[in-house]
Formats: sequence, structure tokens, C-alpha cells
Amino acid sequence: MAGVTSPAPTSAALSQRPLIAGLLVLVTAVAFEAQSVSTAMPAAAADLGQLDLYAWAFTAFAIPQIVAIVAGGRLCDRFGPVRPLQLGVLIFAAGVVLSALAVSMPMLLAGRFVQGLGGGLTNLALMVVVGRAFPPADTSRLMTYFSFAWMLPSFVGPGVAAWLVHVWSWHAVFWAVLPVVGLGVALLGPALAHRPLPGLGAAPAGTRTLLAGLGLAVGAAVVQAAAQLGSLWGIPLGVAGALLLVVGIPRLMPRGWRPGGVGLAGVIASRFFFSGAFSITFAFLPLMIVKLRGQELFVGGIALTVASFGWTFGSWVQSQRWLHLSRDRITTLGTALVTVGLSIVASGSFVLEVPVAVVIAGATIAGAGMGLAMPSTSILMIQLSPTDELGHNTSALQVAEALGNAVIVGAAGALFGAFSGAGDLRNAFGWAAALAAACAAASVAFSRRCGHVENLSARP
Repeated sequence: MAGVTSPAPTSAALSQRPLIAGLLVLVTAVAFEAQSVSTAMPAAAADLGQLDLYAWAFTAFAIPQIVAIVAGGRLCDRFGPVRPLQLGVLIFAAGVVLSALAVSMPMLLAGRFVQGLGGGLTNLALMVVVGRAFPPADTSRLMTYFSFAWMLPSFVGPGVAAWLVHVWSWHAVFWAVLPVVGLGVALLGPALAHRPLPGLGAAPAGTRTLLAGLGLAVGAAVVQAAAQLGSLWGIPLGVAGALLLVVGIPRLMPRGWRPGGVGLAGVIASRFFFSGAFSITFAFLPLMIVKLRGQELFVGGIALTVASFGWTFGSWVQSQRWLHLSRDRITTLGTALVTVGLSIVASGSFVLEVPVAVVIAGATIAGAGMGLAMPSTSILMIQLSPTDELGHNTSALQVAEALGNAVIVGAAGALFGAFSGAGDLRNAFGWAAALAAACAAASVAFSRRCGHVENLSARP
């Protein structure tokens, strides 16, 4: 980005450049898949049909992440993050292949499900590697590098995906992910071989814990299915799904967690709401620009690219030594920007007279807020967690994120399906975007319950 330079790595980071390079390439690989699929999904839906299942293409990725994250957190604490990371990459690659071969929407959803299992395990293990291999003073800069790596595909991924769809087909978008995954594995393997990260002897995940994770995943799927039934049968089904969520959540949270609590409880709740809110926009914005505004798919890709500049800028700001806000206040500022930006997107979804450029500007403001809030909540989790509980607590944070993506995007999908089924696309996109803005506002309130946490990146 013009006029913006990456912060210089510290001496500790410099000594581990091969490890950092491998981590960043693997993050880029997963991000390329996520960014590109969002651009390609309108074409996939047009080819495969069953538009009512559109939201499931995103929640089918998020729901299995819950189980993978629960198991992965305990595995990382007991055995170290290397083996879970290797397993996650293999499963993720298998899901990419299955999606690339899809000839029907259910087959595509199955591929996305497998990708979610691998992606959840991979992302969790990557965060544990950061927490175990680097000192706390370096984590904000490493999170900035992670954000840059996550956002880098946004600058080229949507455009490349649109071009691949135009020249070949949406299938090519999935095939294009595999070489990037391979490069990440090739770089990261030797780096981890020279940086052993053994387990800490924590107790393995018990049957009850794993069943709680499975219950959350099933509950999230049942709630979404119930909301889309559109009949009275959906009520008892929705209640059953909600009960599974209520019973499962406490078993997967950090020690001492309680609903509405402070500290880690506030961090987790805020992450749940703002990640789910932004995921709605990420999933539906390209489709809205194409279906409601009559623009080309390339314009939908450009919207994600421009919004990603905001995320990158926000991530850069949160790592700067001149930023003397405490880490919890950086999180609150970020969630407030997400709320403002998504409110603008919602207004542009209801009111077609609002220019597309204004809608994209709103998404960019929300992206800047995500750049502040996403790494800050990860840093808060690391700073507030004992070393021997880092895997479990990181798992709790990522479970909250995956659950937010699944439940909140699922609810948006139910609203979208109800209105789009009646041919009312304006209200379909509008109410989905309004839900996103409301959830972002909730994340602001919970961010204020994190408690004061020092910003270790600020210059004294």
C-alpha cells in the first residue's frame, strides 16, 4: 500500500525468518481460498442451481471448524502444534479437491465441509505456534504480518477468481489453491523441523469435551436448517439446536468463564459477534452487487479487494509504537468502525439510490475495524492466558469465531432465503445486512468488558 511500510521485525523475529515465511505463505494459501471462493460462489450457484443453499456454502465451512478447533486445541497442548498443523493441511487440501470436482451443490457443500475441518485445525495450530515460538512483545507485529498475508490475496484473488471463472469455470478457482498450499508446506516443513515445539503434557481432550464440540456443530447446523424450513416444524427443531448450543458452550470455554463476564469472556463474546457480522458482508456483498445492483462479477470482486485495503491499514495501525491506546481500547475502536461500516452497507442494500461506491466505502471502513479488532482479540487471548492453557483458550476464541460465522451467517441466510424465495431481493439483502450491523454493535458492548490490558507494542 502506497505510503505504508511493514514494521521492522525485532531481533527475535529476524532470527526466525524461515519459520515466519512458512507461516505467512500457509496463511496466504488458506486466505486465497477464502477470498477467491467468495468471488466465485455467484457463478457456482448459477451453474449448480439451488440458490436457497447459497449461505450453506459458507456455513458448511464454518460449522465443522468448531469440532476441529476443539480437538486441535487439546492436541496442541498435549503434543505440540506441529502434528495437528500437518494433519489440518492434508484435510484442507482434500476438501479443496472435492470442491473442485463438484458437479452438484450438495457435492460442493461436502467439499466445503471437509475444507472446514482442515482449515479449523490449521488456523488453530498456526496461532499456537505464534504463541509458543515468539515472545509477547513480538506478537502484535506477527499478527500484522498475518493480517497482511490474509489480506494479500484480497488484492489479487477476487480479480484472478473472476478471470478464471470467465476464461475457464468456477472449478478452476479451487484448483488454483493447491499450488499455494504446496508452497506453504514446502517452506514450513523444514522451518518447524528446526524449531521443535513439544507438547506440555496437558490432559487429552476427554469424550465430554469432544462431544460438546460436536454438539455445538450439530446445534449450529440444526438452528440454520430450522430457520430455513419456513414452517411450524422449524420451531421445535430450532429449540433443539439452541439447547445443544447452550449445553455445549460452557464446556469449551476458558477456566472461570461465565456468560457476560469480564476478561476472556468479553474477548470471546466480542469476537463471536464482530466476526459473524463481517462474514455476512463477506458472503453476500459480491452477490448483492451482481444480483441487486446489476453489476458484473468483476465489480463484486473489486469490492472485496478495496475493502481489504481497509483491513490491511487497520492491522498496520494496531501494531505501531506510536499508538498508545490499551489493547482493549484498540478492540473497542475496531468494533465501532465495523458497526459504522456495516450500517452504511445495510443502507445501500435497502436504498438503491445509494451509489455502489458508497457501499464499497462502508465495507472498507468495516474492514479497517476488522484490521484493528481481529489481531487485538488474538493478542488479548495470548496475554491473558497461562502458557499451559494457551491451546485450550485459543481454541475457545476460535470456536467463538467459527460459531459466530455459522450461527450469524446462518441466520442471515434464513432471512435471505425467506425474502428471495418471494422474489424480494431488496429486503433479502437489506435485512441480512441489517443483522450484520446489529451484531457488530453488540460486539462493541462486549469489547468494553475485556478489562484493561497493556499494549506491549507501544513505545514507552
